[in-house]
Amino acid sequence: MGRQTPLFAQHLELGARMVDFGGWDMPVQYSSQLAEHHAVRRAAGMFDVSHMCAIDLEGARTRALLRHLLANDVARLQAPGKALYSCMLNEQGGVRDDLIVYFIAADRFRLVVNAGTRDADLAWIRAQAAPFGVTVTERGDLAMLAVQGPEARSRAAQLLDAANGAAALTLGNFFGRQLGSWFVARTGYTGEDGFEIMMPAADAVPAWRQLAALGVAPCGLGARDTLRLEAGMNLYGNDMDEHTNPLESGLAWTVSLNDASRDFIGRAALETTTRQGVGRKLAGLVLEDRGVLRSHQRVVSNAGDGETTSGGFSPTLERSIALARLPAAATGTVQVDIRGKLLAARIVPLPFVRHGQSQLQEKPQ
Repeated sequence: MGRQTPLFAQHLELGARMVDFGGWDMPVQYSSQLAEHHAVRRAAGMFDVSHMCAIDLEGARTRALLRHLLANDVARLQAPGKALYSCMLNEQGGVRDDLIVYFIAADRFRLVVNAGTRDADLAWIRAQAAPFGVTVTERGDLAMLAVQGPEARSRAAQLLDAANGAAALTLGNFFGRQLGSWFVARTGYTGEDGFEIMMPAADAVPAWRQLAALGVAPCGLGARDTLRLEAGMNLYGNDMDEHTNPLESGLAWTVSLNDASRDFIGRAALETTTRQGVGRKLAGLVLEDRGVLRSHQRVVSNAGDGETTSGGFSPTLERSIALARLPAAATGTVQVDIRGKLLAARIVPLPFVRHGQSQLQEKPQ
C-alpha cells in the first residue's frame, strides 16, 4: 500500500484503476484513457495531483537561496504571483528534479516538486537552505487539483465566490494568487489552458464533486501522460534525470547564465559542456511505419545511435510519437528498433500539438 491523497476513496468510488506512481496509489484511468484525453483537448478534465509536493520557503534570504539552488534565475520574478519553471541540478549539471517556483512575497516563495523525488528534494533543499537561514515547510496539509482544457478556467472559476472567481479569470499565464483559502495558478502539464489549485485537504472531495457536476471529466495518469507527450513536455525519470543535463534535454531555455556572478549549483559543469559543445539533443519523432513507439528503443540516425525516452500513441494525431535523445547533428529520417525491426520515423520540431491543433510539418526538420 502506497501513500494516499485526500481523494483516494473518491477514486475508488468512481471505479478508477489504481497504480503505484512514485510511491503513491494513483488513478491511471477511470473508464477510457482515450475519452479522458479528448475531454481535456476539447473541453475540460481534472486530475488529482496531490501527490506532488508543495514546499514553502520563508526568510529574508530566500531569493538568494533560490538563485543558488536553481538553474533558472528567480531574479526574473518581480511581480507577486509570477511563476518560473526551472531545473534543480547537482554539481555535475545533472537534473535532480524539475519544478515550478512561485514568487509570493519578498521573503516567501513556493516550490512544487515531483512526487517520486519528494523526500530527496526536501532533504536537499533543507541542506542548502540552512546556511541562508531560510525556513523550509512541506505543505502536507494541501491537496492539489489540475483542471485543464479550453473550458477549464471558466468552469473551475464557478467553484469560487463571485469576487474570487472573477480574480481567477484575470490571472495571466504562469501566475498564481491566493484567493481565500485556495492558491489558484494558471499553470499545467497538458499543453492546454487551465488552473492548478492548491487547497486545504478537506476541500478536495467537495471541489472534485462540484467540478464533476459542472461537466469536468475525471482523468487519470494515463491521459496526463499522452497529453504532456503531445505537448513535448519532459517527464522526470524518463526524459531527464541526474545523469542528463538541461542542455541535452530540450531545456536550455530554463538555464540562465546571464549573470556571471550567480554561482548556482551545476553552473560550472554546464559552462564546460557549452564550451565543449552539447553532443546530444532531445527531439520529437513521428513514426512513419506501422508500430508503436515506447521508451528505451534504439534509434539509428545519420549521426549515430540514440534512444527514445518517452513514446506512445497520440490520440490527437492518431499516430505514434516519441521524444528521443539523439546525436546533436541528427536530422531527417531515422530508424527505430521495434521488436527487432527497423521502422522509419522522422524528426519533427516540438510540440507535436498546441492547444488541440497538430503542429506537424510536412517536411522533415
